[in-house]
Amino acid sequence: DETNSSALAPLARRLVHGIFPYAREQASILAGDGSTRLHFFEGLDKAFEDSGPLGKGITVGKVQVALAVSGAERTSADSIFAVMEKHARNTDDVVSSYDDDYDEGYGDSHLSKMCHEICLALLRKSDNWISACSDSEWFKEQDMGKAESVYNLWADREACKFEKEYIPPKGAAADGTATVAVVSLIVEIQGDETSFERAGFSLAETKSVLTSLASDCRVEGGDCLNAFEVFWTPSEPTEVLSERETIFDFPELMTL
Repeated sequence: DETNSSALAPLARRLVHGIFPYAREQASILAGDGSTRLHFFEGLDKAFEDSGPLGKGITVGKVQVALAVSGAERTSADSIFAVMEKHARNTDDVVSSYDDDYDEGYGDSHLSKMCHEICLALLRKSDNWISACSDSEWFKEQDMGKAESVYNLWADREACKFEKEYIPPKGAAADGTATVAVVSLIVEIQGDETSFERAGFSLAETKSVLTSLASDCRVEGGDCLNAFEVFWTPSEPTEVLSERETIFDFPELMTL
């Protein structure tokens, strides 16, 4: 759509986003048969699927939350920015906080602990939420390749909104200016039980989505979490994003 593209361009040129450089992992490789699943027969598809710890098949989901960040919060070591930047840098102090005894369900994988901590960080800031949204698509287990393709597509759509990927260097000082932050989570998880429905319809339903993901991403030590990627903006310590600007770049967000 040419109108939307022109509206997004000024914001996309000016803003950058943070991204985890190591946030994609494959928990397993399953061969696809090249068949096409018709959405009309989804119920029949599930009837013949084997059930795992989180149900049947594979789910690709997206959760986005916009929240207000005060000047004092922005300079805090416990801010939402600090939590994500800590993981993104993958420094020794982050790695040492992970279990080192992970082996098929014993201890938690790095990816699942990262997903869990970011979900909790967002839940703890629920008083500051402005808007949210979510979406998901279900696939048969044998359509692992299709699920991965959709996951990559959704992640790339978020990345394309911005000119570059940027992670502030450790110790970079924020100027204490209040801003709106938008955090986007892209997930591929086994099963059909993780809830991605109705984030943005109410505060309670948005909490339910993030709580479901926070819980399910750690099932069997994180084996059920195939892939996870998170984007956030603004990531530059001096950058400011207004509520009006979020409407242009994230029109799917619904006011809470």
